[in-house]
Amino acid sequence: MYKFIVIFNLLSFSALYAQTSNRQSVSIILDTDIGPDYDDVGAMAVLHALSDRKEAIPLAVISSNKNELVVPTIEVLNTYFGRPELPTGAPKGEGASHGASQKWPEMLVAKYPHKIAKTADAPDAIETYRKILSGQPDNSVTIVTIGFLTNLNNLLNSKPDKISLLSGADLVKKKVKQLVSMAGKFPEGREYNVLVDSVASEKVFANWPTQIIFSGFEIGEKVKTGLKVVANENLKSPVKDVYALAMPLSKNDSDGRMSWDQTAVLVAIRGVQPYFGVKRGKMIVEGGNNKWQDDPMGQHAYLTEAMPFSQITALIEGLMMWEGK
Repeated sequence: MYKFIVIFNLLSFSALYAQTSNRQSVSIILDTDIGPDYDDVGAMAVLHALSDRKEAIPLAVISSNKNELVVPTIEVLNTYFGRPELPTGAPKGEGASHGASQKWPEMLVAKYPHKIAKTADAPDAIETYRKILSGQPDNSVTIVTIGFLTNLNNLLNSKPDKISLLSGADLVKKKVKQLVSMAGKFPEGREYNVLVDSVASEKVFANWPTQIIFSGFEIGEKVKTGLKVVANENLKSPVKDVYALAMPLSKNDSDGRMSWDQTAVLVAIRGVQPYFGVKRGKMIVEGGNNKWQDDPMGQHAYLTEAMPFSQITALIEGLMMWEGK
């Protein structure tokens, strides 16, 4: 029986990979707060692994967090995975600055190469967004946010400039296909990424002109990864280093770290099915809390359970063990 289950699972995963082989590569911008939590590290590994498989074309990895170790951490991971040239950026006006209690960013930037010394030295996030979006085909870019909504609010509010004659809102409407966001708790609740810059969250989710897919707290909460990554003796990577350091120092992570951000990146690149279902409607943010209005024709959707979480966990954990070039 055990042998049959193993063979069945292998065949199931082979079928899932086969389903992606004929898809067009997704042009993607990742917006991350990488630092307060370490699932962002796993999410970046998923992005690079699927990019190496030609399933995604990464256009930029941009920080929504002003902490000085965030952009160096982004550069460490981009460099390890063979893409040191990927554009980046960070907020230049008001914004949150949150670090990691386990001090894993300090470990990463001390151990691995990077060029930008601190986040303040990075380009303006909005300038990076406007440059990239203006150069892309219409309706072609997927933006995935796994952090604060500061940048997207600033992008929507940006004015025509030498980069583009379009306002930020019009540029998004013309160039962006969809937004995938690890934000919210559904059907209602209070979630960190929404709460940190709640004013920006409220404005973005009320005014964003394209479809939004939400991977809510309740989805990533059930996908715990990291144990197999740390146990892989043949793996030498910054991803493994982070999980090996942070998991023992993190309360409730003995079974692995909850994987909110990885689920958002997976869906942004591979799509919702067969991994999840969706509930359509509208997300409303008020004072850092979110609530939901059902609408089968709504422009918002949040993920619901479909595939067993154990299978999603195995898939994501496998991608997190992808090695750099």
